This record gives sequence, C-alpha cells and structure tokens, in this order.
Amino acid sequence: MCETRAFYVPGVAPINFHQNDPVEIKAVKLTSSRTQLPYEYYSLPFCQPSKITYKAENLGEVLRGDRIVNTPFQVLMNSEKKCEVLCSQSNKPVTLTVEQSRLVAERITEDYYVHLIADNLPVATRLELYSNRDGDDKKKEKDVQFEHGYRLGFTDVNKIYLHNHLSFILYYHREDLEEDQEHTYRVVRFEVIPQSIRLEDLKADEKSSCTLPEGTSSSPQEIDPTKENQLYFTYSVHWEESDIKWASRWDTYLTMSDVQIHWFSIINSVVVVFFLSGILSMIIIRTLRKDIANYNKEDDIEDTMEESGWKLVHGDVFRPPQYPMILSSLLGSGIQLFCMILIVIFVAMLGMLSPSSRGALMTTACFLFMFMGVFGGFSAGRLYRTLKGHRWKKGAFCTATLYPGVVFGICFVLNCFIWGKHSSGAVPFPTMVALLCMWFGISLPLVYLGYYFGFRKQPYDNPVRTNQIPRQIPEQRWYMNRFVGILMAGILPFGAMFIELFFIFSAIWENQFYYLFGFLFLVFIILVVSCSQISIVMVYFQLCAEDYRWWWRNFLVSGGSAFYVLVYAIFYFVNKLDIVEFIPSLLYFGYTALMVLSFWLLTGTIGFYAAYMFVRKIYAAVKID
Repeated sequence: MCETRAFYVPGVAPINFHQNDPVEIKAVKLTSSRTQLPYEYYSLPFCQPSKITYKAENLGEVLRGDRIVNTPFQVLMNSEKKCEVLCSQSNKPVTLTVEQSRLVAERITEDYYVHLIADNLPVATRLELYSNRDGDDKKKEKDVQFEHGYRLGFTDVNKIYLHNHLSFILYYHREDLEEDQEHTYRVVRFEVIPQSIRLEDLKADEKSSCTLPEGTSSSPQEIDPTKENQLYFTYSVHWEESDIKWASRWDTYLTMSDVQIHWFSIINSVVVVFFLSGILSMIIIRTLRKDIANYNKEDDIEDTMEESGWKLVHGDVFRPPQYPMILSSLLGSGIQLFCMILIVIFVAMLGMLSPSSRGALMTTACFLFMFMGVFGGFSAGRLYRTLKGHRWKKGAFCTATLYPGVVFGICFVLNCFIWGKHSSGAVPFPTMVALLCMWFGISLPLVYLGYYFGFRKQPYDNPVRTNQIPRQIPEQRWYMNRFVGILMAGILPFGAMFIELFFIFSAIWENQFYYLFGFLFLVFIILVVSCSQISIVMVYFQLCAEDYRWWWRNFLVSGGSAFYVLVYAIFYFVNKLDIVEFIPSLLYFGYTALMVLSFWLLTGTIGFYAAYMFVRKIYAAVKID
C-alpha cells in the first residue's frame, strides 16, 4: 500500500458532495502576460473573509508564484443564488480609496487575469468564436474556446471598468448509486461570466441579496483612478448537470485545437532525421571503409601513397585539451540535465505530472536534478581521469558548483527585481535557503560521491598512443571556422523541435497549460539522434582537415541549436508578446538566457559523447605502426 500512496497527489482523488454541501472557492493569483509578474489575490482590495488562510504549498507552486487562499464566496452544491452582495455591512457599498482605485486601474490596463479554483478546478471564461464568416447567420458554427481565469476589467475609450459581478456556472456530474442512498455530486467544470454593473443599477437589500438590472439597460462600473469610487462586489451561482465524468473533467482545459500541427512537425522531423542518417551512414561508412582499407593495405606500393586525411593525426587526436577540468565539469552537468529531463518527460508522459497536480512538474524536476548529481559526478570524474587530470577534489567541486552556481546567480538577481515589485512570483527567503540547503546538502555530496568512484574507475581506453611532440596544424579553410560550424550544426536539431518550442514558450509566458508530453518525448528522442549525427559529421570533417583540437570545438558546435533557440526567443518576444516595461523584459531575457545555457549544455553533451565514441571506433579500426 505504501508504494501507491507516493503518487497520491491531493486533488487527484474525487471529492463527493451531497446536496447543499459547501463547495469552497479559492483564489490562486493574478497574472498578466504583459508584465509576467504574478500577484496574490488580496494585493487588490477584493472582499476578504473573516479569517484568511493560505494553503500549504509545494516547492513548484511557490516557484510559480501561486498563493492559494480562501475567498468569501459561499457556494453550496446544487443550490442556486440569484445575486448576492459580498462584504456589505447593511447594504452599504464598498468604497475604494484613491490609492486603491489607482492600483486597480493600473492592473486593469496591464491586462491582469484573476485565477480562482473550485474543488481544484481552475475557473475558465468561455469564448465563442464564429468560425465561418458567411452572411448567413443561421449557418454560423460556434467554436468554443476557454480562456484561463477571467479578466479583471476592461478599458473602453480611455475609461477603465472593473468586473464587479461574477456569474459562476458550475457543472456537476451525478454519481450512480444503489437504491435509497442520497445522491452524491462531483464538480466537473467551473466557468465564470464576469460583468461590470455600476452601483446605481444594482439594488441591494438588508439580507445582502441584490437584484440585477433587466436586459442590457445597465451601464458598466467605472473606476476613476483620480478619486474615491463606490461599488458593490456581487456574485451569482448557477448549477447545471453534465455528462462529463470526473476523470475527464480536465479535458476542456486541455482541448487540443491543433493535433495536426504536432503530428505534421513530428513526421517532418522524423523524415529529416532518417534522410540525414541515410546520407550520414552512406558517406561515413563508405568513406571510412575506403579509408581504413587504404590505410591497412600492407605496404604494397612502398609508401608511394602520401598519407593524408584523419589517419595523419592519430598521434594527436587524443591529446588532452586545454582546461580539462572545466570541460569535464560542464559535461558532468550536461549528463545531470540529460538524466533529469529524460526522467521528467517520461514520467509526465505516463500522466503522473498532470496539470491538475499543481507545481508537481517543477518540484519533481528540482529534486531529480539534485539526485542525478551521482551520474553527473561519475561521468565527469571518469572523463577528467581520461584527460590526465589529477586534482579530483577540485574537479568535483567545480562540477557541483559551476552550472548550478550560474543558474542560482541569475535567478537571485532576477528575484531581487521581482521582490522590488512586491510580486508573488518572488521566491520567499525561506524557500531560497531551502534550495541552497538542497544544493549543498544533497547535490554536492552526491556529485562528490559519483566523482570519487568515476575518478577511481579505469579511464576510457584510447586506441592509439599520443605523440610527445604535437604536430603542426595546417591553415584551415573559412568554413572550418567555429561560428560557421555552430550555424551549420544547429539548424537540423532546431528544425526538429521548432514547433514544440512554440508550445513550450506559450506555456511559460502566456499562462497556457503544457500537457503534450507524449509529443515532447518523441521530439526529445529525435533531438538526441540528430545531435549525435551532426556531431559525428562535424568531427569527421575536422579530422580530415588534420585539425585534432576537437574536444572543445565539438562541445561548442554540437550545442549550436541553442543559438537558434536564442534567436527564436528574440523573435517570439518581438512578435508574440506585448511586453513594454523594463523589468518584464529583463525577466524574459534572464530566464531565456538560463534556458539557452541549459539547452547548450544538454545538446553539447549529447554531441560530445557521440563524437568521442565515433573517434575511438575509427582509430581502433586502423593499423598503426
């Protein structure tokens, strides 16, 4: 029983309600894709319950800026409410001070959305789009899409209006029961229609119930940021029965409007990769066979054939590069990232990290990165030993702190800016201390452990001996330049994952859900294959040009697709997001820099190991005197 409990995430077990049971409505946060700064619900002057209680949160929720808190909405299962006033003492309206009015107006102009949850289901606003634009009204088909959360308000001709009336529409599914038992209900959908109704049009009585104006005669509630504003906060509740089963209640939020795009892009990538593999195996295998056959001919033509190509550099190809400690540390971090990403995507693909368990993905990723330190340390230690390094303690420390230190540094600086804005996206100080403790208490010792065993293990055996004196490197052609290599090597892996990148970006920056982990797993495998192939081609050309300094160059060039990710991120920023202020732009580019760095480490590591195996294979196949 213990094992199964581990995956028992709160909110994943159905809750059964009886008639008139209270259904709690909680607030998560306010978000805007224009400012990228989440705020907690009570940062604005909404009506508050008598006692505010925050839900205990996991690491992922804290990092995402969720602050889940109770609200004064009183919703009873399957019981309608026509119109109810919030926080009114003897039907007096709420007065917003000038300061509060200015803040509300600012948030409305910044396009903020409010996110509520009922029984762990996020609220959604229904958008009905008419798909065919014919003049014939009867034939118009409604295309229903859902928007997460609801808009705080809207602007119209330089006036600012607040959505102060919320019509909640909750859908329940009635559970089938045996005879003479009371019916139980489960919440399967949570929608809201926000409205703006001015004070004069709402009539409230002593019992804090109110009457909504008839028809469309009412005017919206304006918020004037220069003076005090009086208004009512009201809500109504409507219940509908639904056929949706509890298990598939998330489907409306994850409606796939564009499955074809994904399949198309994946088939496209697979074709490209197979095409590449075909060419690669043909060139490499045929040329290599010819090379090896030539090199291994017993000197029948008495050395008339001048040696050329990659055999010439056999005495230098395994000469250790400069800075072997930094190279092995970066590759160790790359292995750590690779293991973490592989496991996270695989587990998510099996459906264990669905969006219904908030923050689970982030928490899992953090912990896995810490625990994968063993593998990172082991591979770094073994490589460092192979590269004739002997200061293993310093090497282990470098592996454990170099990449995580850069990540922590950038995040800390960005966090200071978010703190300055009083946003809930700022990581609280205790969480930061906890993360530091995880880094130095779990990750660091594990890296040391792995490094110690990796360093004690036999180094990788290189098939040829290294000469005492390094040979001269001939003048290289222009296309052997490092930057040209990066441009050439990056384009194929990037092309393979370009579509998926768009969806990941909109999940991060536009508050969408990302749930296409099956596709992501396929794309990840395609990425690994294409990185390895490109890297082998590049290292082969380099050795044919008699340049044996391939260690660093290959690591840099294999990560070439990270350069394209950076270019795409800039394109996305200019074309898709309307971020204008300084701090949101700083956040965007700070986090983008982290993504690009991690992606470069990941692809560089994949390419490096592929090339290293290839080089050892080809030199083992030729006879060298």
